[in-house]
Amino acid sequence: MVADPNRPTPAVEPVPDEPAAVATVGDERALLVADYHAGYEAGLRHERGVDVPSRAPERRDRLLAVLERTGVDRLVVLGDLMHSIGDPGGAERGELEVLFDSLPSALETTVVKGNHDGGIADWLADATIVPGDGTTLGSIGVCHGHTWPAPDVLESDVLCLGHEHPCVRLEDEVGGSRVEPAWLRGRIDPEPFRDRPEYADVDWLADGDPPRLIVLPAFNDLVGGTWINVPGQSFLSPFLPEGLTSGEAYLLDGTRLGPYREL
Repeated sequence: MVADPNRPTPAVEPVPDEPAAVATVGDERALLVADYHAGYEAGLRHERGVDVPSRAPERRDRLLAVLERTGVDRLVVLGDLMHSIGDPGGAERGELEVLFDSLPSALETTVVKGNHDGGIADWLADATIVPGDGTTLGSIGVCHGHTWPAPDVLESDVLCLGHEHPCVRLEDEVGGSRVEPAWLRGRIDPEPFRDRPEYADVDWLADGDPPRLIVLPAFNDLVGGTWINVPGQSFLSPFLPEGLTSGEAYLLDGTRLGPYREL
């Protein structure tokens, strides 16, 4: 499949200073976020004995502010809306119930099921739940990233995913350092996908123009993630980093850091 130079490239534009992007699909605009991890603080207490005050109101207010700022028609969560892998506890479910009660009534919501989303389809009736290998929004594919994407998702012009929580460690001239969430953007490298039988009919793998790949930073700023510029770090997705060629990193404010392998 040879790329059509006259075919418009679908727009996926980061929201400045936020871990979110706006995707334009025909006449609809959708806000993409990943890894909300509702109830994360309760999980820390249960799993690690760490007592962290809940930031549920701050998360909710931040998301509502981005929705108001962008005026989108749809919210799309690229997996891990919740944190517990099984059924959510009271604090987690309560956070999500309050969140969905606060969303604009006209807003459509789609949730890609992440590896932390357990039985979310059994109790969350206010959203359309799709499998973790993803779905398509016009020519934009969305998946969580913890498993291989569905073939039709891989055939999209742009593939957006979460799961990785990419971040960079930045050092100053006196040896201080800080960790910042980051975007990863590049082209899909065909090699990890080429020999998998489920992709036998994906034309571009044989001779074509690979889709663009965008890895979103985590919306929840407590969850940590993959330090993409630290040697020896293991990626979480089964097709990263091998499936990303010429990947570049960007900070939330739009600062281009350059090829992440050279940072």
